Amino acid sequence: METEVNKLDLMLQKTGSDLDYIQYWLEYEIKSNHPDSIGEKQSNYSKELSAIKFQYQTLHAHFKPVAVEQKETKGYIYATVKKTMMVIQELQKHTDLELSPLTEEKTSVAEQLQSPIPHL
Repeated sequence: METEVNKLDLMLQKTGSDLDYIQYWLEYEIKSNHPDSIGEKQSNYSKELSAIKFQYQTLHAHFKPVAVEQKETKGYIYATVKKTMMVIQELQKHTDLELSPLTEEKTSVAEQLQSPIPHL
């Protein structure tokens, strides 16, 4: 899920850059090809582009808290699972209970949980 969130953030950033480029390109084209009607055409395009930029900025503003919440939730889940694993290990020690060895997948997950989480 984090990969998708990062991709969406990059797409939103690229969209902002694209909108800036479109605005620059339109202004240049109007000045170059229609110098006699610069004010009127530029005003119309500028209003429409401003409305699009506003919608984009609103969307991006709504997205940012979702990304932050997703990272916080992921950290909380990691911490909870790690605590749970530690409690289970302590219970195993105190009860002298032997469980079957972990599968390769479970071993990999356990190692990931025991290492520091770099992105948090």
